[in-house]
Amino acid sequence: MAKLMNIGFGNMVNTDKIVSIISSDSAPAKRMISHGKEQEILIDATQGRRTKSVIFTENNKIILSALQPETLAGRFNGNASEGDYDTKE
Repeated sequence: MAKLMNIGFGNMVNTDKIVSIISSDSAPAKRMISHGKEQEILIDATQGRRTKSVIFTENNKIILSALQPETLAGRFNGNASEGDYDTKE
């Protein structure tokens, strides 16, 4: 059963597809964001807010979130139940 994780502002991502969650502050992360825009594999879920974390998925999508990586990691590990929903496959 797939689990959806709230990545901010009502946006959800399938936790089974997440490869990594990193901070957006580093130069390599900024290069990956730029590359994602060029390749049209970038999904901006920040709703116009500052990007704080970058989520990489197994299908080579890059998702931007306005939440801290620590917050997303807590939700991924089940430490925050608000906004996390189960869905049937």
